[in-house]
Formats: sequence, structure tokens, C-alpha cells
Amino acid sequence: QVQLVESGGGEVQAGGSLRLSCAASGNFWRISAMGWYRQAPGKQRELVAAIAQGARTNYADSVKGRFTISGDSAKKTVALQMSSLKPEDTAVYYCRMVVITFTTEDLEVWGQGTLVTVSS
Repeated sequence: QVQLVESGGGEVQAGGSLRLSCAASGNFWRISAMGWYRQAPGKQRELVAAIAQGARTNYADSVKGRFTISGDSAKKTVALQMSSLKPEDTAVYYCRMVVITFTTEDLEVWGQGTLVTVSS
């Protein structure tokens, strides 16, 4: 069984910074994709940032220049450094990984979510 554990959420004032971390545990061959999503109250879950094979990164337009995603496949971790936070960044942030099992199947795994609250 593969599990993701997130940490680093909390409350911060507008303009501040937070760093989210996510670590995978369990038995699998390798990680093929890592990312962070968020869901604000009353809204759909949306992509924040992602890393695909070859370390290609992708960011939502709303966070470009403010957030940075970094991943370490060997350590099975992914982090999201968030700076210049705005009240509209308030949401539950979810870590997502796609891992390849030892039977070469793709397995999508989600973390439990961590709340980020940005006060004005």
C-alpha cells in the first residue's frame, strides 16, 4: 500500500511564505509524476504545480513566479515553496503522485490534504 503524508500547512499573513512537504511510503518501483493541487471552499480541486518525467514543471497561472515545486524521486518527496501568499491562496492543499508498481501498473495516490490559510 502506498501512502502520502503531507506537512507544513498553517496560517500566514498575506505576503508571507509557507513550505509544504509530502513524503511517500510503501513499496513501488518508481515515481512518474508528482504534484500539488488545492481546493478552496465551494470550488473544484485545481492543479497548482506538477513535475512530470524529465523534471518538466507546470504551474497554474495564478501561482507562477510565487510558488516553486521541487521533487526528489530517490527520497520519494515533493515540496511546494509558496511565497508572496495572497488570501485567494487559502485552500486545502493536496499532494498527488503517480507511482509505477512492481507489476508496472500506474497507481495514482493522494495525500490527506493540509490546510493553508492566508489572512489579509
